[in-house]
Amino acid sequence: MIHATSAKRILLAECIHEISSFNPVPTRYEDFFVNTGERMLAYHRNHGSEIAGAMQVFGYVPDVTIIPTFSARGITSGGTIPAADFNRLADEFLREVRQAGPVDAAYFALHGAMAAGNEDDPEGYLLAEARKILGEQIPIVASFDLHGILTDRMLQHIDASTVYHTYPHVDFFQTGERAAHLLLRLLAGEIRPVTAKVEIPALVRGDELITSTGIFGRFIGQAQEIEQSPGGLSAGMFIGNPFTDVPELRCYSVVTTDDDPARAEREALRLAEAFWPERHRMQARLTPLAESVRQAAELLRAEPKGTVALVDAADATSSGASGDGNAILRELLAAGYAGRVLAPIVDPAAVEAAFAAGVGETVQTTVGGTLDRRRFTPLPISAQVRLLSDGRFRSESFNQEWYSGRTAVLQAGNVTLLVASRPVHLFDRSLFYAHGQDPHDFDLVVVKSPHCQKQMYAEWCLRMINVDAPGSTSANLPTLGHTRCRRPIFPLDGEVEFKPRAKLFSRHVS
Repeated sequence: MIHATSAKRILLAECIHEISSFNPVPTRYEDFFVNTGERMLAYHRNHGSEIAGAMQVFGYVPDVTIIPTFSARGITSGGTIPAADFNRLADEFLREVRQAGPVDAAYFALHGAMAAGNEDDPEGYLLAEARKILGEQIPIVASFDLHGILTDRMLQHIDASTVYHTYPHVDFFQTGERAAHLLLRLLAGEIRPVTAKVEIPALVRGDELITSTGIFGRFIGQAQEIEQSPGGLSAGMFIGNPFTDVPELRCYSVVTTDDDPARAEREALRLAEAFWPERHRMQARLTPLAESVRQAAELLRAEPKGTVALVDAADATSSGASGDGNAILRELLAAGYAGRVLAPIVDPAAVEAAFAAGVGETVQTTVGGTLDRRRFTPLPISAQVRLLSDGRFRSESFNQEWYSGRTAVLQAGNVTLLVASRPVHLFDRSLFYAHGQDPHDFDLVVVKSPHCQKQMYAEWCLRMINVDAPGSTSANLPTLGHTRCRRPIFPLDGEVEFKPRAKLFSRHVS
């Protein structure tokens, strides 16, 4: 119910995580940073997050009181959340929403590509249950990652949404600002949002999705023009997370206008119809594993003072992979690659062996292949222990504390391995720098992220080679083994027909 006093109470809540259905390692409750109440606000004051952006906007309005409730953010991405762990998260989330008491409006910062053992659409579930608690009349705005899966249930329980406009993502803060401005306009009775959504039966991946340089940026630009035009409230493209294998997985265009359903439908259809013919271009161009190593060796001979990046997006922990992929390392050793190699890998047992041996000692161990056993097998190595740590460090990108568990630096001949006990994000160089390793000092670095900000590697490496390696986040999408998303869908099926149709959503209530 709407709070009767002139001062407006705006509830804030957050649950952000994405999963790979193909990673056999489940995401547990302990794999989330959880904060409630004032701790939630303190956490976000120091980060450029969606919540921080919303907090800044609301802070400029004298008659608004922020009511922080619950924040859960995945330490990194991972496998499907078991039912018991999701139930605990959801129960805590909804309990804090319930205990907030009467509020006038709510902002939810979500992702869109979570999945649990008992729930294909966790974000939709949280919104539906929160709506039951908060009532039908109060305005609710939610923000999402453009890798989210925009379900009908999500849109049925919110008044409007905002979605990231950048990939790699740099507009977290701005997305929260946009959501907050929408919510304030709803509270003031200035707008009556109506949203149109078009489903596009396609999964996409690859360099053309980089919004600053790729073709996908053209569609984002069109969405921004709609959003910034008179009567345009919000617009964007959801490209889904192709590794979250749930029934509603696909791409979506979405447009929200001010009480103009015909325009919302027309613009959403225009975006979708422009996107569909370009789906072939929005696929990754991958180099076979052996050929990648051959090219790296050739570059070492031609440019001995440069660095080559072998991009192992198939084992990208920030996309939901296990991090224990050793296929590239195995191929480098088998081919006798002579340059200095820097590579990250997750292997708790190898770390324990290093700690047992101590710094300076030699260990006989295996690395990789202990988590995703379907795709990888342990690789035997003999290595010197160079460094041991507790795995707590600050991220290069956000200055947040990251935690890789106990971590070891192992030197196996010309190969330097950063061996972590648990996965962390690898879309920047934090893990390397925190453990005394500068990628510039190596001839080859294994980059376990599909797309990093260009300053991380692309603008100074000799070449970025996208490797067709095995892994639970492989951009070679037909190899993953989707069984639950609706078919047919490109590129998993040969003949896919697209008959664009817009669905309309509106919550005009008196």
